[in-house]
Amino acid sequence: MLTVTSVNVNGLRAAAKKGFVEWLAGSSADVVCLQEVRAEESQLPAEVRAPEGWFTAHAPAAAKGRAGVSLYTRREPDQVRVGFGSSEFDAAGRYIEADLPGVTVASLYLPSGEVGTERQDEKLRFMGEFLPYLKELRQRAAADGREVVVCGDWNIAHHEADLKNWKANRKNAGFLPEERAWLTRVLDEAGYVDVVRALHPDQEGPYSWWSYRGRAFDNDSGWRIDYQMATPGLADRAVKAYVERAATHAERWSDHAPVTAVYGP
Repeated sequence: MLTVTSVNVNGLRAAAKKGFVEWLAGSSADVVCLQEVRAEESQLPAEVRAPEGWFTAHAPAAAKGRAGVSLYTRREPDQVRVGFGSSEFDAAGRYIEADLPGVTVASLYLPSGEVGTERQDEKLRFMGEFLPYLKELRQRAAADGREVVVCGDWNIAHHEADLKNWKANRKNAGFLPEERAWLTRVLDEAGYVDVVRALHPDQEGPYSWWSYRGRAFDNDSGWRIDYQMATPGLADRAVKAYVERAATHAERWSDHAPVTAVYGP
């Protein structure tokens, strides 16, 4: 069995003070993928930089206080790689992957974008470079007899069932037609499987992000933008997938919730 959890921590130092450390100590995951760490390794307290029982790999962004991805694994990876061969994005703290026995696990933080700004242009450039890499990664893994799962904050809600208030967001970053079409290409062209949706085909959500504004969390007015995208062989082994939604607003340590999948042997 392999249990993988992915979560955007919205600043790991802040999350550590609000419950992340306790959550990690109680987690049954074999691999934890973090996004939006927003800290250099030296800035992290010891209990999150290198917690007992975990091997950690951190990829901070060159721009301080931005982005940053990490991987926590119960066993030492055979190899860790930062970035995907992009001159623009490899130092941006947006992608890290590790080889474990039979599987490559990656943590992705795709740019969020904002319509009409350079941030959206950056997002589109990232998407343009990342799709060919996803195809290459799958082909390379298949040649080695390996599976792949790319976990993280993809910052795109794929279908209407993936966000509560979809009608009001049709012209907003995260639900634009071109973004959703790109995510379809990840599935159809690159050949990955949205593990949570495959196991919950008729469900609204389950959402993984709720704005801190208003009563979005209490009303479950959220977005499903955190995914585990797996190669078909691994996806077929998924026995359950779920969102670790906090019981109350006060118990949240991020505006995202962990997304966990359990893969059978």
